[in-house]
Amino acid sequence: MSLTILSAINNLVENTVTEMVDVTTGHTLANAMGDSLEMYVKNLFAGSFELQGSKRDEAFSKVFSYLGNQNNPPDFMIRGGDAVEVKKIVNPYNALALNSSYPKHKLYSDEPRILRSCVACEKWTERDILYAVGSIKNGFLTNLVFVYGVDYAASREVYLRISETIEKGISGIPDVSFAETNELAKVKGVDPLGITDLRVRGMWSISNPLTVFANVYTPNKKAKFNFMAIIDNDKFSTLPVEEIRRFDSLLAAHSDLSIKDINVKDPDNPANLKTAKLITFFV
Repeated sequence: MSLTILSAINNLVENTVTEMVDVTTGHTLANAMGDSLEMYVKNLFAGSFELQGSKRDEAFSKVFSYLGNQNNPPDFMIRGGDAVEVKKIVNPYNALALNSSYPKHKLYSDEPRILRSCVACEKWTERDILYAVGSIKNGFLTNLVFVYGVDYAASREVYLRISETIEKGISGIPDVSFAETNELAKVKGVDPLGITDLRVRGMWSISNPLTVFANVYTPNKKAKFNFMAIIDNDKFSTLPVEEIRRFDSLLAAHSDLSIKDINVKDPDNPANLKTAKLITFFV
């Protein structure tokens, strides 16, 4: 059985850990906090907070088919399950910087920024992608949001239409040469001496889920830690019965854990509403 979003939520409620453990990577402090958040979310899915070294590696190998790359989505993939993209922000309402990758409705194996190692890790063509957005203050996680791309971002054709139009327009500039690139364009020899190049990059961003879903969720301002997840009913219906039962048991035992039915806008057509579950938890 593949682990699911509900596995991670159950692990969070049963063993609430909010302190970010330093991950030694040689990166800047901001990047190190991002690495710590990514490790935290992996531990949520694997239930491996108490494990270290080779034991944690073994747990990860059982749970995950791909453990990511710093510059290419996703951050990790669950065996037979979701792809996960982790985003660390300082202010819980900050927009998410996606850099060269447009927002993902789903993850497709034929996307140019997906590495071969990711494509080859299992047999797959498309995956649900889960955004895990966390904010950290003074070394502690204060907010964590789980939201699926299908409830958050438009289909990829919407974003590709923009980037392809830009690429086509740039390629129409006369008297310059172009080099192959994964960016929007790389223009060679812009000046008469032919010594100046121009790289054209897309820098995508998307509004924070707390802003997008403000009509259905408001964090508890008195709490030290707030968690929110939105799972549309189509996805929820695929979750394992045993994970739902485990969640129901936790629901009965924790007054700070709740679930309710909501409606969310279809990212491709906001006139249509999708039924979904809103799960919230605070400490």
